[in-house]
Amino acid sequence: MPTDLPIPSANASLPPAGEIGSETPVTDQTDLLGLTAAELGAWLSERGQPAYRARQLAGAIYHTLTSDFAAMSTLPAALRERLAHEARITGPTVRAEVISKDVRTRKLLLELSDGRLIETVLMLYPASAEGRARATVCVSTQVGCAYGCTFCATGQMGFERHLTAGEIVAQVLRFARDLRAHPWQAPDGQTLDHVTNLVFMGMGEPLHNYDNTLKALRILNMPEGLHIGARHMTVSTVGLVPGIRRLAEEDLQVNLAISLHAPNDELRLRTMPVTRKYPIADVLAACQAYVARTNRQVTFEYVLLAGVNDAPEHARELAALLAPLAHLGHVNLIPVNATAANYRPPSGEAIRLFRDILRAGGVSNSVRAERGDDIAAACGQLRTRVTQARGNAQSVGKKQAAHEAQQAQKAGGE
Repeated sequence: MPTDLPIPSANASLPPAGEIGSETPVTDQTDLLGLTAAELGAWLSERGQPAYRARQLAGAIYHTLTSDFAAMSTLPAALRERLAHEARITGPTVRAEVISKDVRTRKLLLELSDGRLIETVLMLYPASAEGRARATVCVSTQVGCAYGCTFCATGQMGFERHLTAGEIVAQVLRFARDLRAHPWQAPDGQTLDHVTNLVFMGMGEPLHNYDNTLKALRILNMPEGLHIGARHMTVSTVGLVPGIRRLAEEDLQVNLAISLHAPNDELRLRTMPVTRKYPIADVLAACQAYVARTNRQVTFEYVLLAGVNDAPEHARELAALLAPLAHLGHVNLIPVNATAANYRPPSGEAIRLFRDILRAGGVSNSVRAERGDDIAAACGQLRTRVTQARGNAQSVGKKQAAHEAQQAQKAGGE
């Protein structure tokens, strides 16, 4: 891979958070998965229901994980019938599911109510020296993405729209129901029947869809909901400085991950157009403010691209860049997914050398285990494959129809 990659121009003018993609599907039914406990109570109160009905309904949705109003036996029949007409809790439709060979990674392709497609992934981790077994859901926050990172399949799709809070919550709830029905037996004998961790690292930029992402975080965190601890949630961003600073002021101590991927602006700009608007120095200053306000560690994600950003000099420069932040940050090295177009992962020796240089510079680091290469688990890849297959099928269908029309015309002339 040559190091003189062209600077991408597709997203030369990047949108401020919340300025585009405000359209959402229009429906007469209220998506209850997008309501906080207080909003759910108000919604029911407007329909003449007592306050305790909200607790019963939330308990049925999030604690017993009921997906059908008719099965909510704690609610009166008349209310269940009204809910079926005025509300919904079903979430997107599963259009495809792929499971890795080791059965620890599952990806769903979900179709939203307007026909758009998103992905969500469940990753099962056995216990390790770092902690207990985990069931982690990788959540999407947008259809497509506006920020055009060249190594990311979603970034090459372009931006379609934001997900609603309910569409974000529904992804987690889908796997929560699956785990309840089919608990995972970890190698150490531990049984996992619930989602333990969330990473907002799926399709889209979470801080571009700030309001819906934050609302989903609160719904998933609330005791009346799945009650997933804020410290077990990680929000990843390409470095939207205003969003990072705004997140620091929230009363949720979620973890922050920064997609860094280069030790300097010049190199970063070749793969991440967002650098033009938010240079690395501004991003790191926002990270320092985040840590000072929340006392939470920041993870710096660094996708290793062979021949692009994986040389020893890159490691030395990265160590020097992050050394002043070593007490509050950690580098997560990620060999690029082998199925990513135009890029390949470095050799094991190159990765070890990169790690050793960082460690010698006082920067803690780890290598993310490759998960789901055999099922296109990297963000956006399954959707791209399915979309391309649909396009090919439509093309074949059009050609066949044209051929049949031509044959019919010939037959008519005879």
